[in-house]
Amino acid sequence: MARVLVLGAGYTGGRAAALLRAAGHTVVATRRQGGDLAVALPDTAPLLSLEGNDWRVLWSAPRVDGIGVMAGKAARIVYLSTTGVYGDAHIVDAATPASPMTERTRLRWEAENTVLRGPWSACVLRPAAIYGPGRGAHESIRAGRWRVAGDGSNYTSRIHVDDLAALAAAAVLGDLPGAWPVADDEPSTNAEITRFCCDLLGMPMPPSAEAAQLDETRRADRRVDGGEVRRRLGITLRYPSYRIGVPAALNAAS
Repeated sequence: MARVLVLGAGYTGGRAAALLRAAGHTVVATRRQGGDLAVALPDTAPLLSLEGNDWRVLWSAPRVDGIGVMAGKAARIVYLSTTGVYGDAHIVDAATPASPMTERTRLRWEAENTVLRGPWSACVLRPAAIYGPGRGAHESIRAGRWRVAGDGSNYTSRIHVDDLAALAAAAVLGDLPGAWPVADDEPSTNAEITRFCCDLLGMPMPPSAEAAQLDETRRADRRVDGGEVRRRLGITLRYPSYRIGVPAALNAAS
């Protein structure tokens, strides 16, 4: 059995921690300090007292400040990044190079490199838009916050949080190196996901907004193939499409 640290045991990290505990592994989990995901840090102070040099780490927080404390303690670190590091690439697969275009994504790419250059076995997972119970387009539409991006023709890939947690847990326990895009099997246009969710919720289509008025994560036009990392980690998706995952998320949250 492995000894695992989960740094940032929130929406994804908490589910990965639960999977690892259920499998019999020893898990120590800390949560982020503060609520802003762009600047929040995991609480690394308790790590100073950890004994041994065989810890496997899931780093589920954007910043990696303080990661040096893991030198001599971590045998492996898996960092959860974002497909945002692919910049303007419209089609992404395991061979697509990173090309961050914004300050936010450049910082994530720098964090990736810090992890990959460390004195431990390392892997980076770059998930597409994460959704599930309580989070995603369906929740934003239900709350009245969602706007169709422009004419709705831009593509987005997604990954259900439970599938991402399973991939993260497998990556932590394995030895796969490198950086990998993570997504399900069905990208959708903004108009398609909006219409699908509105039909499920019995709500009218929301108005559109110019891309410049939306968060940068909503402006991308990107289709992501996440099949390679799934094959290498031996993971089969429970939710290969939003057409399965969104109804399941709504049922789980009801």
